[in-house]
Amino acid sequence: MTASARFEVYGRVQGVGYRAFVLSVARPLRLQGWVRNRSDGAVEVAALGLEADVERLYRCLQTGPAGAQVMHVERQEWERPAPPGQGFVIMD
Repeated sequence: MTASARFEVYGRVQGVGYRAFVLSVARPLRLQGWVRNRSDGAVEVAALGLEADVERLYRCLQTGPAGAQVMHVERQEWERPAPPGQGFVIMD
């Protein structure tokens, strides 16, 4: 079953390689979507893929890379999935 979700990750998640970490998790899972820094210091992630793989990503987001201090991850259903075949990218 396919699932799509949008995540907001709060804590010390910018300047620690968090976006590259998300990319390294999402691509092997063959998820589509993106990750970007927000101006409020959070990181935003949108993902589309198999339900189990989106759940794996969610669990990884709660830890993050070495140096990150994830305080909270908000998860919402994502109603605007990535176009098929776009892969997973870091957005500026």
